[in-house]
Amino acid sequence: MNFVEFQKNMRGAYVGGATGVLASGIVWILAGAIGTYSSSLTAMLALFFGGMFIFPLSILFSKLLSASGKHDSKNKLGPLALETLPTLFGGLLVAFYVAQFKLELFFPIMLIAIGARYFSFQTLYGLKEYWILGAALIFAGISCTVLSLPFISGAFIGGALELIFALIIFRKTRAVVSAAA
Repeated sequence: MNFVEFQKNMRGAYVGGATGVLASGIVWILAGAIGTYSSSLTAMLALFFGGMFIFPLSILFSKLLSASGKHDSKNKLGPLALETLPTLFGGLLVAFYVAQFKLELFFPIMLIAIGARYFSFQTLYGLKEYWILGAALIFAGISCTVLSLPFISGAFIGGALELIFALIIFRKTRAVVSAAA
């Protein structure tokens, strides 16, 4: 396999990653909903623990969309998503720490960390939409901070952006697959 074939295999196995973006968007919205009707700590924990279900949900969604949900074992890009997790965990650590002093920064920090992680997904799937998604999430995190938006706003903004991009990535992936067939 060459690099382009690695990306094609990843796109085919995980519907271009749209299923992971969809699962993540759902987790963000659930964290926002929980935070609306419960405590801020519960909302933060919902994002943390919900995040643990993103990959399994993405596999389930991939299979529901007739994709394998498993890349080729020879695919050299396979470890890339795992190798970018320290960015996510580092952001989570910083977000939990900073939230002790300024609660409203938790979701903006997470938006920025997750946005930064999405930049590498362009390499993983060969879809430039990930650069746009990453930039949009980072911009949203900065905007939430600059505009001093209420605590829960970042969760709903992140969720909305991811749900929109899940659809965009899904449509793009289906178009790329159709064009190649």
